[in-house]
Amino acid sequence: MPRRSISTLMTSVILACTMGIGLSATGASAAEPVRIAVEGAFPPFNYLDSNQKLQGFDVEIADALCKAASIQCEFVVEEWDSMIPDLLADKYDVIVSSMSMSQERRQKVAFTARYYDSPSVLVRRKDDPVKGVAKGDWHGVKLGVTLSTAQAAYAQEKYEGAKITVFDKSPELYQGLEDGSVDIILEDKLAIYDWLANTKAGQCCDFDGGDIKDPVYFGEGAGIALRKEDTALLSQLNAALSQIQSDGTYDRINAKYFPFSIR
Repeated sequence: MPRRSISTLMTSVILACTMGIGLSATGASAAEPVRIAVEGAFPPFNYLDSNQKLQGFDVEIADALCKAASIQCEFVVEEWDSMIPDLLADKYDVIVSSMSMSQERRQKVAFTARYYDSPSVLVRRKDDPVKGVAKGDWHGVKLGVTLSTAQAAYAQEKYEGAKITVFDKSPELYQGLEDGSVDIILEDKLAIYDWLANTKAGQCCDFDGGDIKDPVYFGEGAGIALRKEDTALLSQLNAALSQIQSDGTYDRINAKYFPFSIR
C-alpha cells in the first residue's frame, strides 16, 4: 500500500481506549500502552484530517479492537516503508495500516486473522481512447504505482515493457493519473474507490478491466502485523477481532466507509 522513504521522525497521537489489563511478557503491561502504527496517508483507511487528527477505517477498527480487548492504545503516525523495520526495532507493537499479508511479509512478522480483503485494479482516465492493454502488450504504456507496495512489486514482475513511475504516496499517484503524467495506475480497489466515488478529481477516471488477485503478491487480505514473539498480544487481538465481527461493531464501521461489505 502507499509509501515513502525511511524517516526516523514519528508523531505520536494518543487515543484513550479502556484501561488496560495486563498481558504476558510477550505482550504489553497495563502501564505500557500498546503502540499502533498507522501511515495516515491512505484514505479512506487512514488519513490526517484538517486538524491533523487520525481518521479512517483502519483507525476506527483499531480503536474498536482496543476497547474489545480492554487495552490502552497509542497511535503512532509512521512512514509506510519504515513500518516493518521499526516494528521489529520495537518502536511500536502493532501495525494497523491496510497491510496485505504477502508471503514475503509473513517471513518477517506475524499477522492476525484477515480484517478486510480487497483486490487490486487498473484505473484509467475516462477520456483516454485506449481501453485495456491489447494482448497484454505493456510496451510504452506509462504505468503508475506507489512506492513499496504489493502493486509496485507485481507491476515490475508482470508488466514487462511498461514505463513504470513510482509515486511516494497514493494521493500523488492519483494526481499523476489525473494530470496525465501516467496513462494508467495499479492500485488497491477499496483505496481508490473512495477517490473515484467521493472526490471531484476522481470523476476523471474509472476502473479499466476486472479485479486482479494474486496471493503471492497481494496476500490473503489485510491483516494486523506484530512481532512473531508477541504471541499473547496476537491471541488477544484475534479474540477482539472475532468479537467486533460478531457483535455488529465491525459492520457499523464498514457501513460508514463503504456501501458493501469488505470482510
